[in-house]
Amino acid sequence: MAGEDRQNDLIGYEALHQEALRGVVRAVLKRWGANGPEGLPGAHHFLITFKTHAPGVSAPRELLEQYPDEMMIVLQHQFADMAPGETYFSVTLKFGGRPKTLSIPYAAITQFADPAVGYRLQFSVPETKGPAPALPAAPAAAPAQPGAEASGEKIVSLDQFRKK
Repeated sequence: MAGEDRQNDLIGYEALHQEALRGVVRAVLKRWGANGPEGLPGAHHFLITFKTHAPGVSAPRELLEQYPDEMMIVLQHQFADMAPGETYFSVTLKFGGRPKTLSIPYAAITQFADPAVGYRLQFSVPETKGPAPALPAAPAAAPAQPGAEASGEKIVSLDQFRKK
């Protein structure tokens, strides 16, 4: 009967549950991780395992080749530039003494743990194959010159919407 109930779940409770728990990871990284190692209280530290080829994961090619399926990172004493966003976080870690930046969507995380208090979350991630994309480039600013439309970009004047 339980299997039938899950097949009839048209709301998607399992996906909602996973998304809510990923919100815990996001909140923890925003609250404590954004200040670097000095921001972690007491003995707290985080172990984060993620699928290296999940959509949106970005890391140096040599790391993706070394970890073709999953990778675990440790956020404890040496991490920098933690930038937790709404859908992903980025962080700089040292590998072989050299800093490397990773960008990891929360949807790619398979495990999150804080061993200091025995806290652990496990997630399911849909299987995907193929290389992870390069780090996204910063968005280009829209040109403010006349003729920008000729290059395919459209600039809309807000003058028509202003009260006169």
